[in-house]
Amino acid sequence: MASAPGMSDNTSCRETYMLHRILILLAVALSLTGQRQKAAEKLSRPPDFANVSYGPHERNVLDLWQAESARPTPLVIFIHGGGFRAGDKSGLNPALLDNLLGAGISVAAINYRLTQTAPYPAPMQDGARAVQFLRYKAKEWNLDPAAFGATGGSAGAAMSLWIGFRDDMAEPDSPDPVRRQSTRLQAMAVAGGQSTMDPREIRRLIGDAAARHPALEPLYGLSGEDLKTEKAYRLFRDASPITYLTRDDPPVMLLYGEPDVPLPADAQPGQGIHHPRFGIFLKEHMDKLGIECVLHYPGDGKGEISAALTFEFLRSHLSGK
Repeated sequence: MASAPGMSDNTSCRETYMLHRILILLAVALSLTGQRQKAAEKLSRPPDFANVSYGPHERNVLDLWQAESARPTPLVIFIHGGGFRAGDKSGLNPALLDNLLGAGISVAAINYRLTQTAPYPAPMQDGARAVQFLRYKAKEWNLDPAAFGATGGSAGAAMSLWIGFRDDMAEPDSPDPVRRQSTRLQAMAVAGGQSTMDPREIRRLIGDAAARHPALEPLYGLSGEDLKTEKAYRLFRDASPITYLTRDDPPVMLLYGEPDVPLPADAQPGQGIHHPRFGIFLKEHMDKLGIECVLHYPGDGKGEISAALTFEFLRSHLSGK
């Protein structure tokens, strides 16, 4: 197709690419809106504490459902997905909520700053602060601070892994009592998670289309040639959960809805961002360190994947601790 007068082919391509990015993000947002509406309709009970502020930003809020128990309960923290650009805590799976509460496990769901407001590390830092805040409130809310787990999908999965693999970010001498609390998790069960956020590594593992997901540039607040600088490479490493993996890290369950097959030749930007090779890559490293890593994806020969797997994994690793 001929370019418009005064427009170069490169400009036309850039505009087409930007339009494609916008359309993808709009589709994600619309899909998540529908999911939130359905989830809200199916939740069996409202939270015991709603929209509690855990930090200074308007999106630093969480909901908490308390399990009935005379003793402090384990806690599972739900971190929503949406490419770090959309979504909110109302995406909590109603069946998972009911199952956890029925097993005596309390549940929290958090919001966090999105990258159109604050790029990396803001979303991850918010997730870590939410963990600290919930530990700060543990006695008041009848929570067991030694039995905290996390779950989420896509960006929420990556955040769960990032928090869970990091060394403890507690600041014992901080004047803020929340920051003195531990950020450590005891288990993570996540879906469609990215073990690396480095576009170069994603390209190697999965393909160029996945590395060009439209959420990656906004995550870092960089574009164009700035993505090829040492500053960018440091951010890629810092944002990747696998960077922090050490022998003392908690057990993980990884669920993926796609089979382990190569991307098609005509794959569009973003395709493959939930590919099981993220999980295969992480499991190889966890196996070498002797850390439990349960991986499921279609065609792995382990049977049907179901939402119940997340519940059973979290229950088995958090109850009784």
